[in-house]
Amino acid sequence: MRRAVSGTEQHTDERERLIAELKARVELEQWFGADLYRPAPRPPAPEPGSPAAGPAPSPEEDPEKRRQLEELRAAIGECQQCSLGQTRTKLVFGEGRSDARLMFVGEAPGRDEDATGQPFIGRAGKLLTRMIVAMGLERSDVYIGNILKCRPPDNRTPTLSEMAVCLPYILQQVDIIQPEVVCALGATALKGLLRDPRASIGRMRGKFVPWRGAKLMPTYHPAYLLRSPGEKRKAWDDLQKIMAELGLPPPER
Repeated sequence: MRRAVSGTEQHTDERERLIAELKARVELEQWFGADLYRPAPRPPAPEPGSPAAGPAPSPEEDPEKRRQLEELRAAIGECQQCSLGQTRTKLVFGEGRSDARLMFVGEAPGRDEDATGQPFIGRAGKLLTRMIVAMGLERSDVYIGNILKCRPPDNRTPTLSEMAVCLPYILQQVDIIQPEVVCALGATALKGLLRDPRASIGRMRGKFVPWRGAKLMPTYHPAYLLRSPGEKRKAWDDLQKIMAELGLPPPER
């Protein structure tokens, strides 16, 4: 016979669950940022040459790869190969180092990206930036793009036909940049890059997949992490595997 659960026991279980969730969130926010809604105060800029100024700038990027990316962007022009060309504000090509060792690929531009032409600059983009910094990198060290280069109306999921039209562009970017690791952010990016509608983040995240001369790491999209902060631990585990693959030092607490 099943024992009835009292209201007091339910309250205790719920309180313990909330405490555990809060502890997990605090721990992850040490890496991904404590406040996702208000910008953190900007510290004063360090004097040039001082220890606080950080490491010297990275070497110049590959000029030939930069030229190829610029030629690809010019070839795309104001693409009208699908109906999204009629509804977008700006085409979002992608940005970052032309010879980046690490490339992030998301689903499609959102409202902020559509307005500016830059990838991942809204709330999800701010979280992605914090994830990159937690890895010991800067946004300028990596390359960021999307499966689609135009925003679907109301941020709906891209259709298969839209992905089929736009996918060759991001694949050409990958082939030009030749990253060592490509991080697929979310199910749509994973399905698009693998050209497999059955590909599942739940089954595949956290595991490297050989792909196009690189290693593909699927993980959760930052927008999903904003909705489900309890999953940040899994995403951080995935990023640590990428760090190990690239030989990046573990972050200091």
